[in-house]
Amino acid sequence: MAHYAGQMTEKFAPTQATAADLDAVCETFADGFHDDPLWGWAFGGDAVQRRERQLQWFRIVVSQGIEYGSVWMTPNAEAATLWIPAGMDELSAEREAELLAFVERDCADRANVLFETFEQFEKNHPRDRESHYLSLLATANKHRGRGIGMALLRENLAALDQVGEAAYLESTNPANLARYESVGFARHGEFVSAAGAPLVTTMWREPATKV
Repeated sequence: MAHYAGQMTEKFAPTQATAADLDAVCETFADGFHDDPLWGWAFGGDAVQRRERQLQWFRIVVSQGIEYGSVWMTPNAEAATLWIPAGMDELSAEREAELLAFVERDCADRANVLFETFEQFEKNHPRDRESHYLSLLATANKHRGRGIGMALLRENLAALDQVGEAAYLESTNPANLARYESVGFARHGEFVSAAGAPLVTTMWREPATKV
């Protein structure tokens, strides 16, 4: 197991999250996205309300990822990633209905903004080539600044490189662009998800090795 000090130069084996890890992973994502330029704005509300809304959202999307076997975390969920495998839907029809009901019920004051945002993310997703979609990456607040999240991402990308498959993400925080570029992502496009929303940058990564 890696020693999580400094810049996390040691490698470690990512842990595949299971249903037992759902709460811990969702808390990590809620830490990471609470003040995100887009998702903090999109969910609105005061700090307590926004975190509760985001936790409910994450429970839906992370549950789907766990079913796919594509949620990865450091051993104690200090950091986590949610990937949508190539060729798979981000949500099943059942979970999409659950998401829509949640927004209408618990985010009524932001429902139009959220629905428009979800629609624009779907519209701007590249379809000309298959790729693995990095939907979420976050580090728990008390573990930030130690390089844990990027170390986990590097391990995920190394696995994709082994099979020669591409990766795609949307960066909702410009502070992360250089971090993603440092592991091989290139800027692919930009869009605004709703009126008044901050800019989203799409990014694409070719595999570092070919099979």
